[in-house]
Amino acid sequence: MSLLDERPVDETPVPEPQDPELIEEQVPFRPRALVRSERIEILLAAAAGVTGSGVMCLLFDWTHVLTFAIWALLIFLVSIYLLARDSQSPIVATDRLITTLVWTSGGIAVAVLAWMLGYVVVKGIAGLNYEYLTSDMSKVGPLDDGGGVFHALVGTLEQMLIASVLSIPIAILTAVYLHEIRGRLAGIVRFVIDAMSGLPSIVAGLFIYTVWVLQGRGPSGLAAGLALAILMIPTVTRTAEEMLKTIDDGLRESALALGAPQWRSVMQVVLPTARSGLITASILGVARAVGETAPVLLTAFGSSSINWSPFNGPQADLPLYIYQLLRQPNPAQIARAWSGALVLVLLVLILFVLARVIGERGARVRGGSR
Repeated sequence: MSLLDERPVDETPVPEPQDPELIEEQVPFRPRALVRSERIEILLAAAAGVTGSGVMCLLFDWTHVLTFAIWALLIFLVSIYLLARDSQSPIVATDRLITTLVWTSGGIAVAVLAWMLGYVVVKGIAGLNYEYLTSDMSKVGPLDDGGGVFHALVGTLEQMLIASVLSIPIAILTAVYLHEIRGRLAGIVRFVIDAMSGLPSIVAGLFIYTVWVLQGRGPSGLAAGLALAILMIPTVTRTAEEMLKTIDDGLRESALALGAPQWRSVMQVVLPTARSGLITASILGVARAVGETAPVLLTAFGSSSINWSPFNGPQADLPLYIYQLLRQPNPAQIARAWSGALVLVLLVLILFVLARVIGERGARVRGGSR
């Protein structure tokens, strides 16, 4: 027997290689913190931007705030690049410039959104009270004070309910056909959905006005719901298709391996797994259509009183209510229009927050099932 045969055998189990995607999930990305010299360079560049823009505004007699901000941003970016190039290298300077552009673009987007929301809140919060939320405009003249938004809120909820009932099943079935079935007409259907995504809302309103209102049925909340459903279908379809793409193919293959037909695999495996994503897609579709004015103007015509029946007679909604009040000569009515805009913004924010919460919960569930 040789010495090699007497050597003890190492029975320690060899660890299996981990999936790179799992490693990325276990080690979250953390951006690199700025060192002291980089912070000083950013402060110097910001000071140069503000000072340089102020000097140019004084020399050329510029008084607009936007002009000052644009020149300050340009000088700030140039200063960032020059300081980084002087202290390190052109490659680092270019990287610093691109990074600053990305952060600046995100900051501008957030600032514009915050400015818009703040402006609506400041203009509309004064008139937002219980009386405003529970009364309508049926006994209010163009020059009178008073009135509320209740009739428009009722119309908005009823019209969006009709649009959701009509559009969401069609959109989800279309998404299933595009991603799961992939039949011969999938290319044509996808082209139609893409074309509908860019359809102006007034065209949808004109279509329903021609085939519904002018055919003797008259304006109604149902007609407005039909027009809004046309606008919701592409949004819900595209979002639902993206949600279906997140479902692991192993679930489909397991169902098919057990002998289940494709329709049963879709109905009992794919759709239940993607439930939260499909709910998110539906909410995003509602949020996209709830702010439309032109289709409702052409199909529901608007009303100053509460119309509980969406199937008979004109009906108001929030965007149309805002549009009509902004045309009034009375400053009090214009202030009520801003309060209506605040109600609409709050409604849309609630929908987006709800979609985000449901989407994150669904992502955790799908991640835990892998």
